[in-house]
Amino acid sequence: MYRLIQNARLLELKLKPPSPSRHDNVRRYGLAIIAAIIALIARRLLAPLLGEENPYHTVWAAVVFSAWYCGIGPAIITSFVGLLGVWYWFLPLVGSFRLENPKFQIAGMIGFLFFSGLIIALGEGNRRSLARSRWAEKQLQATHDELERNVEERTADLSVANENLRDLSGRLQQMRDEERRQIARELHDSVGQILAALSMNIDVVRSQSHKLDERAARAAHENAHLVQEVATQIRTISYLLHPPVLELAGLASALRWYVDGFSERSKIKVDLDIPDDFSRLPDEVEIAVFRMVQECLTNIHRHSGATSAQLRIRHEGERFLVEVRDHGKGIPLERQLELSSSGRTGVGFRGMRERLRQLGGSLDIQSNGDGTIVSATLPVPHDSSPSVSQQSA
Repeated sequence: MYRLIQNARLLELKLKPPSPSRHDNVRRYGLAIIAAIIALIARRLLAPLLGEENPYHTVWAAVVFSAWYCGIGPAIITSFVGLLGVWYWFLPLVGSFRLENPKFQIAGMIGFLFFSGLIIALGEGNRRSLARSRWAEKQLQATHDELERNVEERTADLSVANENLRDLSGRLQQMRDEERRQIARELHDSVGQILAALSMNIDVVRSQSHKLDERAARAAHENAHLVQEVATQIRTISYLLHPPVLELAGLASALRWYVDGFSERSKIKVDLDIPDDFSRLPDEVEIAVFRMVQECLTNIHRHSGATSAQLRIRHEGERFLVEVRDHGKGIPLERQLELSSSGRTGVGFRGMRERLRQLGGSLDIQSNGDGTIVSATLPVPHDSSPSVSQQSA
């Protein structure tokens, strides 16, 4: 509340017109005196037309001008200079400050001063109001310009922050991939070796099962089966975290391996269309495409209700296209709007988009009641050239 009051006071000070300078005061008072002199001269020249009665005609005009344009002080000076000039040059006795009919002439002077005061008061109020309005308009325009500059600066800062955030997101993505790789290796090398040793020990026990009672022999047999199942699960998890075939044989082989395993686990048939001579790509491109396919097939299994899907990779000029299609129930319209709007994308799709953006690519999602198509477009690396020909794998 205190800050709001302070801001209001600062705004009031900003909107208050500045006090006139000394040079401006000299100019205004000089114009007021000149206006009074011109009014008196004009009255002298118009005397044959206006007559000698009511000599204040032109002086009124000088008072109005001074009150409107010069301010209250100069307008008062105009009134008194005009009054003295009329008194000396126009009121009998002319050329003297003596009055022929003092009672009547003084009443006329007082009337002139009274109405001049009214004119000055009205003019000063209007002049100040107009001055405040003009000054406020200038200050508001200056404030508007300053706000625009601040917005531009904040927008530039926000753009830099967003770019830094994207870079940070990319580095976090790389760290996540490296962490997955390390966990996969640990599961395969350490836990896998322990399970292998445990399996060999159980085999020794099983070889002596004729010395055991029926219950112990059955437990040994079940333990061997459980250890084998755990080893299989560990190996599957390890490969899903980071398939070694991706590093050893490349993207095409890794996708064939993953699709085969996915179809076996989910009972969803996936038609894979990759050129037979599809060449190796940079590591970051291969892992990005693999993660995209992994995410898309996982979503198909969880949400689409489809029994089949298609995965196609093809080369188009200076880019290559990765397309994952299903024939499920599609994505609801409101969910599609969320996916297409920035800041509200799901974690999986956001991760896919960010990976592809960092590689100069893009992600597009199209869905209706007949299914969903997720397509990614990536530039072709200069050191690789996927084949144009396409054959079913």
